[in-house]
Formats: sequence, structure tokens, C-alpha cells
Amino acid sequence: MHDERRRIEERVERVHTQRIQPAIYAATVPFDVEAWHAPGEPVSFEEAAAARYQPFAMDTPWGPPWGTTWFRMRGQVPAEWAGKRVEAVIDLGFVGDWPGNQAEALVHLPDGRPLKAVNPLNQYVPIADPAAGGEQIDYLVEAASNPDILANNFSAPTRLGDVLTAGDKPLYTFQRADLAILDEEVWHLDLDLQVLRELMVHLGEHEPRRHEIMHALDRAMDALDLDDVSGSAPAVRAVLAPVLAKPAHASAHTVSGVGHAHIDSAWLWPIRETKRKTSRTFSNVTSLADEYDDFIFACSQAQQYEWVRDNYPHVWARIQDSVKKGQWAPVGGMWVEADGNLPGGEAMARQLIHGKRFFIEHFGVETKGVWLPDSFGYTAAYPQLAKLAGNEWFLTQKISWNQTNKFPHHTFWWEGIDGTRVFTHFPPVDTYNARFSGEEMDRAVRNYSEKGGGKRSLAPFGWGDGGGGPTREIMERARRLADLEGSPKVVVEHPDDFFKAARDEYPDAPVWNGELYLELHRATYTSQARTKQGNRRSEHKLRETELWATTAALHAPGYVYPYEKLDRLWKTVLLHQFHDILPGSSIAWVHREAEAEYARVAQELDALTAEAVAALGAGGTRVFNTSPYDRAEVVRTTDGAPAYVEVPASGSAPLTDAQPPQPVKAEGRVLDNGLVRVEVAEDGTLSSVLDLRANREVLAGQGNLLRLHTDLPNYWDAWDIDKHYRNRYTDLLEPESVTVVEDDPLVGAIRVTRSFGKGSTLTQTITLRSGSPRIDFETEIDWHEAEKILKAGFPVDVRAAHSSAEIQFGHIQRPTHTNTSWEAARFEVSGHRWVHIAEPGYGVAVINDSTYGHDVTRTVREDGGTTTTVALSLVRAPRIPDPEADQGKHRLTYSLLPGASIEDAVAEGYSLNLPLRVADAAGAPEPVVSVEGDGVTVEAVKLADDESGDVVVRLYESRGGRAQGVLRTGFPLAGAQITDLLERPLEEAEADGGVAVSLRPFQILTLRLRRAGVS
Repeated sequence: MHDERRRIEERVERVHTQRIQPAIYAATVPFDVEAWHAPGEPVSFEEAAAARYQPFAMDTPWGPPWGTTWFRMRGQVPAEWAGKRVEAVIDLGFVGDWPGNQAEALVHLPDGRPLKAVNPLNQYVPIADPAAGGEQIDYLVEAASNPDILANNFSAPTRLGDVLTAGDKPLYTFQRADLAILDEEVWHLDLDLQVLRELMVHLGEHEPRRHEIMHALDRAMDALDLDDVSGSAPAVRAVLAPVLAKPAHASAHTVSGVGHAHIDSAWLWPIRETKRKTSRTFSNVTSLADEYDDFIFACSQAQQYEWVRDNYPHVWARIQDSVKKGQWAPVGGMWVEADGNLPGGEAMARQLIHGKRFFIEHFGVETKGVWLPDSFGYTAAYPQLAKLAGNEWFLTQKISWNQTNKFPHHTFWWEGIDGTRVFTHFPPVDTYNARFSGEEMDRAVRNYSEKGGGKRSLAPFGWGDGGGGPTREIMERARRLADLEGSPKVVVEHPDDFFKAARDEYPDAPVWNGELYLELHRATYTSQARTKQGNRRSEHKLRETELWATTAALHAPGYVYPYEKLDRLWKTVLLHQFHDILPGSSIAWVHREAEAEYARVAQELDALTAEAVAALGAGGTRVFNTSPYDRAEVVRTTDGAPAYVEVPASGSAPLTDAQPPQPVKAEGRVLDNGLVRVEVAEDGTLSSVLDLRANREVLAGQGNLLRLHTDLPNYWDAWDIDKHYRNRYTDLLEPESVTVVEDDPLVGAIRVTRSFGKGSTLTQTITLRSGSPRIDFETEIDWHEAEKILKAGFPVDVRAAHSSAEIQFGHIQRPTHTNTSWEAARFEVSGHRWVHIAEPGYGVAVINDSTYGHDVTRTVREDGGTTTTVALSLVRAPRIPDPEADQGKHRLTYSLLPGASIEDAVAEGYSLNLPLRVADAAGAPEPVVSVEGDGVTVEAVKLADDESGDVVVRLYESRGGRAQGVLRTGFPLAGAQITDLLERPLEEAEADGGVAVSLRPFQILTLRLRRAGVS
């Protein structure tokens, strides 16, 4: 047989695209269209309906960046269309085919009910099937002219990312608003051809099935009358029917399709636009569910449901109905799909608590898994947190983006730092926006790592990132691929059903221990530093407010615990932990609003804390310690003077000058407090840090060396820092001044000022206090660089085999060597409040109050010793997608802690991030809780969410070893329960004068304490 592949394939392609697809709509008549351009921010349907509209013609430009135009469309179905399937077809002037980052619209009926959305891949609105003829159609269409921030693949900065800088030039030209007849036979033929053509080209050339399909397609083209595509379509489909009917092989891989619409809660659009995106996508999804009874849609992010509930009650009712029918599956159990590394431990717990509780309360559904496809790496604390929230499985996708190493598993048990395992799947289709293309189905099978152990994988299908969701075309593809030779079998099912089947068939799946590190997007630990600082401050202020509000509720008559306010503030913080807000990868508008929100949260929390402390009584001055550790340190009084105080963990003490251990001396460029001696060089770096307790020099080079690197990644500017950043840098070694600015027995400080780069300035106050070996670097930066990153490095004379970095409820160890490509790929890593390096007998910690990114490297010196360098990433200057990212002023503090154990690092991390509070108070009761026993650390103290008056305490083992202790209460204790994260009882705990606790390494324990005399 002659090889005619090229002729046949080119023939099929041309006829398909140039004859068949244009015939899908058999006849059209235009709508009469009028327009009203809404001024400013979006308006309600009621306001739009009452506006005055002007005639609007097709091919007319419309829509300034971030604008809203309402279109009134009126038409009548022709009488001769009776019995036909009639639809509206609307093309706003779409650019490209990505639904989420351009013009979108929501179609309303005259009574205000949202009907369906339109986007480039979903332009139709169903009208009648069959039509009676003569129907009057009247729509109000809310069209958003969102700019295409992704234009040119992020190749250049754009001012379109903020309404303040985007201008007012129209972005789109309206193309089409028609009533149309959908020719169902032609439409189905189009889909038959799509599925068969894509299957054919992804089969090997040696496969008989490929040639069978090819010749069937050739015969089908012979059966097509080019002058009567509609009339001949049934005959063409009959030719193709036999090859579409051949069943899949018995051993074929099974792809479990789950409808999905990834909607970033903010990214290349602001939060206000996401609220509208949810209404558009969810309208489409519920409309599709009405059309396909085998359709199932998985949707996460309780925050987005709440937006729809509050703003689109008709859509909310349709969602509730779909949930009842089993076609809509709430998943994920989190408030938003948060970043997987940066939220603090308690915040990550609250993500799960608030998310799961929302779905339980509003749908009677308890989600069983963590659905987090698109985050930039995943903390090793997740398995335990997932299980404690009642979850059975975990899903992610993003690890497929690894830059260096291919992740070895797709179905596996993920083991966290405490030993908890959760069944995890990583879809081999390598996308969470699948559409069941031939290429995707081929990749899912080829890529699947568990061949021979498992035989199924999951594919989230539907357009996403900016929403859109599944389409009827994707559902039709799924139906054709349900049992088709040459393809994996496709079954649309609930993700819970997939995970149960996958676990049953492969219970001994391999184990991955530790973090799921993404070998890409490492700059998300640093970009948009003010957003990250706002998150860190908010998390700690929430802890502070909850502790003192609980104290006041227990002991201050008349005080009312602020349940509603705390709930609202927590949800605000959780929203901004979304995986494109907290990582710093959103447009300027998003981060401008985030900074404003964090300021508002801080102001409100400070007021709530002050109110709680004031309720404890006035008449004196006390110091309040929110940290779970006893503290003896220098505090600033209300007039700025230093005082040395001793305050118990989670308690308070009078502001009386305790006797400091030894005074601080500030002489020349030397600070000495009897514990450490710090020498500042003429260039402003540290020339020496002598640990007087160990008689040991800590540094092996210039300490606090500020290094300005060129930082131009290959792609994804706000997301990525590529390894070549290390190759070009400038050390900041020419200070404008080095001056002693405080010389007090309690505090010594030296200030270093610098100017550098494109007009940037930096002022650091190097501070040493009485009684503490911690050296603080209080830093003010006025940053005006572009495509740069600023790091602060500490070369330490320690041979450390690994570094330890704090993560949620514990810490993770990472090798300091680069023996393999896996270690070499971790050239920039994340941590929370501290990084610790040590050799047997001696350790050093670097602590911070707002930074997350860092690197740890080591070199061997000529003297044979080893230098281990910890370098914190302070601030970056990417230009895409926000051309002004990080520009302006920053205030942050980081610290060097010589002679530190892990426990010291934990305690000082809390201390730096939870400053002592000085307030007017006559007295205070005993701490709500206190702990006897090393390694048992209290993370949260609050009243139970059910408003029962019970006290809830969350604690964990923080050193990485076993711990035993006793939890004492500052109130009469009637009983205690061990609970899950949602405060539901798991078992009773003995409470005889206290609660005895025994913890494995990094174990999290939530205790619910019943108060005597409270019913």
C-alpha cells in the first residue's frame, strides 16, 4: 500500500477547518444592541437596568482597561426556525483563546437572573431546543473589558496592571451578537473529527489503529458534500461510527475526569474582578450540569462560594441544587487555595478549619481531600494538618513544572515531618486545565510513573486560571473517549471516588518523605516584601488578640469575646494568603490593595487587643508577653526609655526594673554585653562576633554583608530567581556613616547608613541588649532598583551537614552539600522565623520578622575549616507583572543568635515576632495556660468557635524529639478533650490538676478545656 498519510491528513484538516466548522451555525440573524458604559467600578444589575442606553453597532471599539459596559440585546426568533435548536452567539472581540485574561461577560434575563457567561471558548447562550418560532429575546449583558496582561508572554512590563495607570483607550472591538441555529449533526461531526484526528496523530506510525483511523477519515471526506455540509453530515458520521465504536484495550489506562475551573482569587486581575469571575464560571457550570447528567464538577475555595452567596443569590441557589444532585463536588476544604509554603502554622490550620466548616454548614458536605493544584511547593507540615482536619487525600499538579528533576511518582504516600502520611496524587496529564485532547491523553499514559502498580489517574478538565470551566465540547470529548481503542478510558467521576479506587488498587504505593519542593518560582519567597510583611504581622497580631481576649473573657466581668470580628479578620488574612497574592506574583492593583488591607487589619487588631488588656483593670503599667516562652529582656516603655523585665510565657508582669545580668558597653565600633562582643568594621560589616560564653569566634568572614545581585530570570520575573543571579553582584562596602547612636547600660546600638544603585538608601541599626546574645539588625530600605535582589549574608565558622529552617509546627532539615541535582536545585529555599546551622556542640541561628527566602552554602577555607553561609533575601525588584514591585520604603529586622540550640531559635523567633506590649493595667491573672516540660510549645489560645466558653489550646513539639509535659490552666478546669482541628472531640484527656501531654516529634495537639462552673 502506498503511503498517503500526508495527502489524507492535509485533506482532512482543510475540510474540517474551512468547511465543517463554519457550518456549525446554519443560519443567523443579528440582535439589536444598545450600550451603556458604567462609570468607575462595577454597578448592580438594578442600576444598570435603569440606565439610559445608546444604539451600538458591531465592529465598534468598546471597553477601557478594567471598565464595564452593559449591552442590551433584543431579538426575535424567526418563525421559520420552529423546531430548531436556537442559541445566542456573542463575540465581544475576543483576543486569542484563553478565557480568563481578557473580555468576559455575564448574560442576565430582564428580571436580573444571571443566565450564562460568554468567553472566547464559550460564546453561546441556549435559547430553545426545539424553538417554537417567534420567541422574544431580551438580555442585559454585563461585559468586563479586562486587559490582556499576558500579552506577548510576559516579555515586557505593562502599566495595564492597575486601574490607576492603565489609561482609558478601548481594548476591544465588538464582533458579533446573533441569534443562530445550531446544526447538531454538523456540531457532532466536528467533535467526531476532533477526537479521531487527535487520536490518530498521537498514535505511533507503526500502529495499525492509526492507519485504520486515517483511511476512515479519507472515506468520510468522500462522503461529504462540500455544497451541502449539513445534509451530508449524517452520512459522514455513519462512515466514522465503526472506528468510534471500537472498544479500548482491556489493559487500557483509566483517566478519571473531574470538571474543574481554576479561578485564581487574584492574579492578573483584582479581587473585585474575581467576585464577578465566580458568577460567570459558576453560571456556566450549573448550566452545563442541566445539559449533561453525567457531568461532575469539583470546586474548592470557600471564599469564592461566599462571594457568590452574598452577591449572586440566584447562582448560589443553582449551586446548592447541583450539590444535592451530586453533580457539584465541594473539594479542598480550605478558605482559599493558599500558598503552600508561606502561611504560618496556625494560619494553615485556619485555612482548613474555615474552609471545611463552610462546606459542612452550607452543603452538609465534609470534604475529604486537600485540593491544591497550583501552588509553588508544599510544606512538609501538610500531611499532618490534612489528617487532623479529617482529610484522606491530597492533590497537587504544580510539581510537573520542575526545572531540573522529574518528580518520580504520580500516586504515592506523602509523609510529613511528624510521620503522618496522606495518600497523594499528582496527575500525569500535567495540567489542571485538561480538555481531553489527544495530546493530553497520550501524555497521561506515557507520563504515568506507577505503571504495573496502579492503572488510573485523575485529570481536572475545564478552562481555568481566570475561570471559564468545562464546556459542552469537552464533555462530548469525554463521552467519545469513554471506551475507544487506542486511547485511555475516560470516566467522569467525583474525586473521592477516584482516590478510593486508586488507593484500593495500590495500597502499597511508594512513599515520599518531606517537602514537595518546586524547582521553579523560588522568588515567590521574596517578591512584594510589604505583602509578606503584612501577612507575618497579621498572623502574630491575631495570635496576640486571641490570647488576651481569652484572658479578658475568663477574668474580666462584662467583657465579651469578639467572635465575629476575629472570624472576619482571620478570613481577610486567609484570603490574602492565596497563592498569587502572598507569593507576590500578582499585578500592582492586587498588592496595593493588600497593603491597605493589612494596615486596616493591624489597626483593628491593635484596638481589640488594647480593649481586652484594658478590661483587665487600670491603675498601673504592666508588660504583656504573647510568646509561649518566658522572657527576660529589654523593653521600651511608652516614653521610649529601655527597661529590663521578666515576664512569664503567655502572661504579664509589672513594669519594674529587674536587675540586668550585665550592662552593655558601646565603645567606638564595639558592642559588648558580657555574652557576646560585636565589632563593626569601617565598611559597616561585622568584622567579629565573639561568643564570650564559648570563647569562640562566630564569623569566618564579613558578617551582615549586604550584596546586590543582578536578578533577571529567564522567564516569570516575579516568580523566578535563576541560579545565574549569583554570578554578578556588588558588595555594599562604602557606608556614608558608622555611628554609635545609643550607649545605655541596657542597650547599645551602632547605625550604618548607605546609598547605592539607582538612588536607593539603606539604614541599619545594629543593636545589642543587656542579658541577650541576640544581635538585631533593624533595617530601613528606600528601594529604587530594577531587576536586582538584595541579600544579607552571615559566613559562620561552623561545619554544618544541614541547615534547619522553621516551617509550620516544626522545622525541616536540608543538606548543605550539592551531591545530587536534587540538592543543587534547592539553591533558594523558604523558611519562617529562623534558620539554624550547627555542628556537634555549637549552633547559630539567623532570625527574621518578615522574610522567607534564603540560601545556605558552604565552602572549605585554606586553613581546612568550613564556612557555612546563611544569606537572607531581603527585597527584589522584578518588573513583570508589576513594574513597580517593591519600590519604595521597607522596614524589617533580622537577627544573629550565636551559640543557639534549636530551642533557642524557636524561642527567639517568637520573641522577635511578638514584641512585648506595655499597657496601662493594674493587675492580671495567671496565664490562661502554662506548660511544664521542654519542647512543648503553645501555638494558639482562644475560645471555642461554638461559643460554648470552652478554651481551645493548640500546641506542638518544636524541637524534633519526643516531649512530655503538663499543661496547667489559670482557671478552674472541669475536663479536657483531644480534638481535631475543627474542635470536634477525638478522645477524653485526663485533667487532674492539669493535662499531661506526650508528643512525638513535631506532633500537633489540639485540646479543648472545659471550665468549671460554665454550662
